[in-house]
Amino acid sequence: MRKYGHLLRLSLAALLLASSLAGCGVVSDGSANTKNSAGTGNAATGKDDGKIVIGLSMDTLKEERWQKDRDIFSAKVKELGGDVKVLAANGDDATQLSQAEQLISQGVDVLVVIAHNAEATAPIVEKAHKEGIKVIAYDRMINNAEVDYYISFDNVRVGELQAQAVIDQAPKGNIVYIGGADTDNNAHMFKTGAMNILKPLEEKGDIKIVYDQFSKDWKPEEALKNMENALTAVKNDVQGVVAANDGTAGGAIQALTAQGMAGKIPVSGQDADLAAVQRIAEGTQQMTVYKPIKSIATKAAEMAVAAAKGEDIATDTSVYNGKFDVPSVLLDPIPVSKDELSILIEDGFHKLEDVYKNVPKDQWPQQ
Repeated sequence: MRKYGHLLRLSLAALLLASSLAGCGVVSDGSANTKNSAGTGNAATGKDDGKIVIGLSMDTLKEERWQKDRDIFSAKVKELGGDVKVLAANGDDATQLSQAEQLISQGVDVLVVIAHNAEATAPIVEKAHKEGIKVIAYDRMINNAEVDYYISFDNVRVGELQAQAVIDQAPKGNIVYIGGADTDNNAHMFKTGAMNILKPLEEKGDIKIVYDQFSKDWKPEEALKNMENALTAVKNDVQGVVAANDGTAGGAIQALTAQGMAGKIPVSGQDADLAAVQRIAEGTQQMTVYKPIKSIATKAAEMAVAAAKGEDIATDTSVYNGKFDVPSVLLDPIPVSKDELSILIEDGFHKLEDVYKNVPKDQWPQQ
């Protein structure tokens, strides 16, 4: 009995250890094939032979574009001699805070944050600074916190491009605005840009904004509900849809398809997701905004490594986050409609055969 009791105690201890490890979350080294495995660094410190270690706290990896961001960012940091620890929160505020604390406790040199919630992530900055760790807000601003640097695209300009593309096709009539997540500062910036174009036209009487709603957590199913509500409210009398990204555009187009309206009215988007550019090639989505991920991910990696070395980082502007003017680098977005799809192919962002997968081959562009 003494022998079996000893074995039982060992088994229970092993179970408890496994449970505690599972509760800590999973740290990835950032490569595409190690999403659910530990990185190469020391588990206690995050260090690997004295190398610079960058922590990347991500909102989500469920969307195609964020997987690209992670892979390009990680590859560039490694090229520069550092390592990357990646944690993704799957759109949960509490999880992102906990994961950021985990990265901080591992002793990363710099923390790069892609925020799910612009307000809820503010404590991450304070916690990092207490440990002498600088914070870079990537793509999305962290509000009301003393962020060290911010890198993104000109998000107001993104919204302007989206709205202008729709107005070019529908200069008069009823316009629907399908926004992103209310908790995402970028969603508000996209809307600001869109309204810079739409509001003056509404004041002139050329158009009427008949529906304007955010979509919870950027979910396409929320955008679908919003578009269904908009169509019901105006009995399908809609001439254009400004959707804040390709996911919400997809939800809106699903609702339009159910009413036999897909392809008959222009719908905007953003991110150049493969499904979206396929819709553009087919004619059911008017445009997307391409934000070259290689540009932002590469620049962010360079900034992170420079910050870890204590080097000065050149910025071209500052962005007010509700409390501080954050030194910022803003990159230029690129509008892409059917005639510009070649940009994505030439950039290596998508393959021609993937973009035109649903289009008869005799209608593919000449290579």
